Amino acid sequence: MTVLIDPPRWPAHGRVWSHLVSDESYDELHAFAEAQHIPPRGFDHDHYDVPGERYQALVDAGAVPVDSRKLLQRIGRAGLRQPKRDRRPTISGQQT
Repeated sequence: MTVLIDPPRWPAHGRVWSHLVSDESYDELHAFAEAQHIPPRGFDHDHYDVPGERYQALVDAGAVPVDSRKLLQRIGRAGLRQPKRDRRPTISGQQT
């Protein structure tokens, strides 16, 4: 199991956010997120957005901290990266 998390540095909605990914499978990512009570609405095509205040708890639960560049490299090599240009349109935040 390799769930990765980058440092909380992405500002939005008055907070900073991390990205949580798997370099193994989306099933692994969703299972980890569910076990850590991360709501499904946090999933964005190939990652979960998680608030910075959850960062340490997710690392303590087994997420491996990596920098953002390494995170993108790992999910890219695993074939799990969905570049914005390849994403299907969404309706109400749900992928169609």
